[in-house]
Amino acid sequence: MRAPAFEALLTEAGREVLASVDAESAARDALAAASRLREDPRVAALDPGLPVSELVNAVLTQISLRVRGRAKFGGLADRMYFTPNGLEQSTRRSVAEYRAERVARAHAGPAGDLCCGIGADLLALAARGIPVEGVELDPATAAVARANIGALGLEGTARVREGDVTEVSPGEYPLLVCDPARRGGRGRVFDPAAYSPPWDVAVALAEGAEAACLKAAPGIPHEALAPGADTEWISVDGELKEAALWFGALAGGPRRRATVLSERDGSRTHLDEDPGLGPAPVAPARRYLYDPDPAVVRSHLVAEAAARVDGALLDERIAYFTADAAVRSPLWRVLEVEEVLPFSLKRVRAALRERGVGTVTVMKRGSAVDTEKLRRGLKPSGPGTATVVLTRIGERPFALLCREAAATAV
Repeated sequence: MRAPAFEALLTEAGREVLASVDAESAARDALAAASRLREDPRVAALDPGLPVSELVNAVLTQISLRVRGRAKFGGLADRMYFTPNGLEQSTRRSVAEYRAERVARAHAGPAGDLCCGIGADLLALAARGIPVEGVELDPATAAVARANIGALGLEGTARVREGDVTEVSPGEYPLLVCDPARRGGRGRVFDPAAYSPPWDVAVALAEGAEAACLKAAPGIPHEALAPGADTEWISVDGELKEAALWFGALAGGPRRRATVLSERDGSRTHLDEDPGLGPAPVAPARRYLYDPDPAVVRSHLVAEAAARVDGALLDERIAYFTADAAVRSPLWRVLEVEEVLPFSLKRVRAALRERGVGTVTVMKRGSAVDTEKLRRGLKPSGPGTATVVLTRIGERPFALLCREAAATAV
């Protein structure tokens, strides 16, 4: 989208046009929506120097992005502005608000939000009353961030400037949030040294501030973590979203933490490192099987999770653990084990037929089995349901036939 077309949407007339479009109808039939907009004199009047087709495209692009943005920002998306890449790379509202709350408890700012993108973290910080300046290299993305500040009425607390974060001096901002770009011309970047700015530059900036939060991909290698930082892996409703490294006044908590956020009920559940715990015990399958949340797995806190239920690992290399009691928590899923079988298609198929199972869910860790091929080979039939868990115990593959457990909440 060219800047003049986007700027036309920021005017009062542009906001009126955006508000007049039925988003659901436009999503169902974009051609009909485009036709209606071309015939609407308010659209041409947004900028007489631009082709109507360009203005129509700008309107429909924002409407489409707002609809998609609801998954991350809820109803707030209907007032915000986006670019396709900016929306894809932006932080979910629930995560940004959680982070801003933690920041506000420890440090009042002023803050710098480096690589601010469309402004998700910047907006959350400003909404908490923390004065914040965003720094963004891409002019179009910076313009969208400014538009979002205005759309949410945060002009007195937040602002954005175009700039290269590699030119920011350590200590320039007392409070710093940095989200290095993790996408390149060929897609997602997995090597922290290839982030923009590079990981060592971002760490130096964070270490030079009084307080800082440095964001990273959740799969960042543990050996790449800054030694002086606390690291928190965050998931939302079972989907791992990011790793957050806390420095200075924002550190001082557990060295490793798993945080599970729920957008369904608003809950926030933590599991912290226990340095004195030691490795989890290993034991044969008990009555219940626990499947820990990906934030627990990625933070290497499975032993801490197992200890909460007096549990044991099935295998020291696999993240499933087992216990005699069923305890409900957002930190894990609990299944009741009905049978443990050395894995073979024939054995599993026979066991499911014996139980009259027609609906099968397949889970796996430490197994090379093609789950889709397995489902086809099982040919389930009947009214029952079951979960087949494929894993390795020692050097042998096993299948655990399970069902959802009635659990006690904690």
